Amino acid sequence: MRIQKSIEIKAVAEKIWPLLSEPANIAKWCSPAKKMRRTNNQLTGLGSTFYFEERAVGRLMKLNFIVTEWIENHSVAYKMTSGNLVKGYEQRYTLETTPAGIRVTCVEKVKFPYGFLGKCFEPIRRPYSEGHLVRMLAELKVMGECP
Repeated sequence: MRIQKSIEIKAVAEKIWPLLSEPANIAKWCSPAKKMRRTNNQLTGLGSTFYFEERAVGRLMKLNFIVTEWIENHSVAYKMTSGNLVKGYEQRYTLETTPAGIRVTCVEKVKFPYGFLGKCFEPIRRPYSEGHLVRMLAELKVMGECP
């Protein structure tokens, strides 16, 4: 399942970047997050790793990630290395300068387990996932536009 959502924020990339790249800030706008912590000594950048918990469909999803892209003030991406409930999970955030400020785009790719049965679950899960992503980006906008 692939979902893509964008939001316009009246701010510069340098203000939004820390909100996307620092775990303490991510937890403030990423409403599904229950727990997030770094899992290696590399605190930022390509190759850093982190653990993430999220309540999903009434169960606790526990995932480990590695940062696969890190271009400061432009893009960050990460990929699941292990976890439960899903077979694969990737997210990528990009920042694009616009006349009004910045456009933040998130692309999320989720691979469900159970082959064909997992594919059948996508239409049920999509509205839930899209709703979460829209709410998260709206919270990011509020934080990014605060003085």
